[in-house]
Amino acid sequence: MNRRRFLHGASAIAVGAMSCQPRRAAAQSGGEVIAMLNGGDYAKACIEAYAKPFEAETGIKVTPITEEFSPAKLELAVSTNNVSVDVLPMGPTAVMQNSQKGYLEKIDYSIYKPDDLDALLDLAKDPHGVGSIVYALCMTYNTEKFPTDKPRPTTWAEFWDVVKYPGVRALQTGEYPATGPWEEALLADGVPADALYPLDIDRAFASLGKIKPHIRKWMVTGSENQQMLHDRAVDLAQSYDGRAVALIDQGAKVEINRNQQRMSYESWTIPKGSPNPKNAQRFIEFMTRADRQAAFVQLMPYGPTNRNAFKLLPEKVGRKFASHPDYRASTIITNYNWYNEVGSDGLTNNDRLIQRWNEWILQ
Repeated sequence: MNRRRFLHGASAIAVGAMSCQPRRAAAQSGGEVIAMLNGGDYAKACIEAYAKPFEAETGIKVTPITEEFSPAKLELAVSTNNVSVDVLPMGPTAVMQNSQKGYLEKIDYSIYKPDDLDALLDLAKDPHGVGSIVYALCMTYNTEKFPTDKPRPTTWAEFWDVVKYPGVRALQTGEYPATGPWEEALLADGVPADALYPLDIDRAFASLGKIKPHIRKWMVTGSENQQMLHDRAVDLAQSYDGRAVALIDQGAKVEINRNQQRMSYESWTIPKGSPNPKNAQRFIEFMTRADRQAAFVQLMPYGPTNRNAFKLLPEKVGRKFASHPDYRASTIITNYNWYNEVGSDGLTNNDRLIQRWNEWILQ
């Protein structure tokens, strides 16, 4: 399971790296903040855009944990008073679930500069988490199959029209409900964007039944999606925008359609019992500043949650990101409240979608 899948799907956040006693002892000095920044290039970008400048400005040492979450649970760390990390990245479902359980500190928005606070996207200002990045699931084209001077689909209803727009297609799997193709299926069936939620599950599956024979691959991971686009194995695909942007930057014959893109996000949080909660608050505030996010997104192809960051980016660069102001009117925001809503049967809508998908995909 990749990083994004885990962040969005975990009901209890893993914290195997949270119980390192030497780090905890160092943190008690008050001059440190211990931040889990994921791994690989993402962590490197966080260190360059956030950690080093924060240390230079405040004198507070940032100790980065540059690895993915392990299977240990946040609940165990909190209940045993053994939390040794100050800042954690989480997806919206995880933030929702862990805040309900009391495992997260409230964010102190009083320390934010008014200009930055006002510029934060509404979805980024949760009581227990501050949006770190945004990304979107978009329609993408193979530009050799669909060049700019030829008809190409611009809506999901047109994506579904295999007669007018023939070509090999791919969509996201429904194994991970919040990134499944439900909203796209309903848009294709004529549901207005502002009337999507609550999702009509029966109608979504009926719409998917129409396109199912024409889908070469129900994609599970972003890397799988990226490889298929790179290899020109598909002509039309639903894709994470960051994966498509990376291919475009490499010269691939790919283009993104931002109309009816579905936007999601991740957040920074503070676990209850953090050894340096004040420093954690300051570090998260620092990471939401426009200039810092502008620096970060030029290292990693994820959109800023602070709209003022676009004032500091070249227009060509800013248009790579899902949160660009020009895309706002045609963007759908994933409604995680609906996905996590619990019915009278004790099941969430996530649960219901997984059950239906597992039955439907085998038919």
